[in-house]
Amino acid sequence: MKRILIVDDEPNIVEFLAMNLKLHGYITEAASDGEEALGKVATWSPDLILLDQMLPGMSGMETCMRLKSDPRTAQIPIIFVSAKSEESDKVAGLTSGADDYITKPFSLRELFARIEAVLRRSSHVYPTGEARSLEAAERPAEPVMVHFKDLSLDVARRTVRRGDEAIPLTQREFDLLHRLVGAAGAVVARETLIAEFGMSGGDPEGRALDVHIRNLRKKLGEGDAYIVTVRGVGYRANA
Repeated sequence: MKRILIVDDEPNIVEFLAMNLKLHGYITEAASDGEEALGKVATWSPDLILLDQMLPGMSGMETCMRLKSDPRTAQIPIIFVSAKSEESDKVAGLTSGADDYITKPFSLRELFARIEAVLRRSSHVYPTGEARSLEAAERPAEPVMVHFKDLSLDVARRTVRRGDEAIPLTQREFDLLHRLVGAAGAVVARETLIAEFGMSGGDPEGRALDVHIRNLRKKLGEGDAYIVTVRGVGYRANA
């Protein structure tokens, strides 16, 4: 049973989401602002976070960036659930590190499809009923290492390092890097990546993909040293 943290300051929305999530077999907790959410993440260690953008005090955007910049919490998937529906809002949400973005009002069918797709890519898999913490989430796993240039990808832990430097990536960013590195030297078509990672959704075609690639490049640094854009076709790892 997966744990989902609902972060929203509207009690009716929290109650509605919690009721339907529980009917689908999820365990839920709620937080009404960013500070409370950070505390719940530290003590409850959710498998996924549903995060509103417009929160009192610390905004949802800042909350997301704080979680994604901390190596202890960067791997927890975040889906923005927001009434802000402009393309610029979605791009800003994805740029802050969120794994997906859904706008209010939404259908429950779409919401659960998004949740299930993100959780399938998540590495947070625990035995049912296990009491967990951030320390438990950091227990060593059997390493499966992939080396690309000066990067080391630990597939089991879903971490990336350059020498002694840890590079905190979101779930989506890690998956994209792993996918491209696995086909190093070959071009992976945009349509293939969009289909594999379910990024078309309600976003303009390929826009979410571009944002995630841009974020990934920024974190890796050195421009096109790791990922090259093949215009009109897709992307390739620069072997």
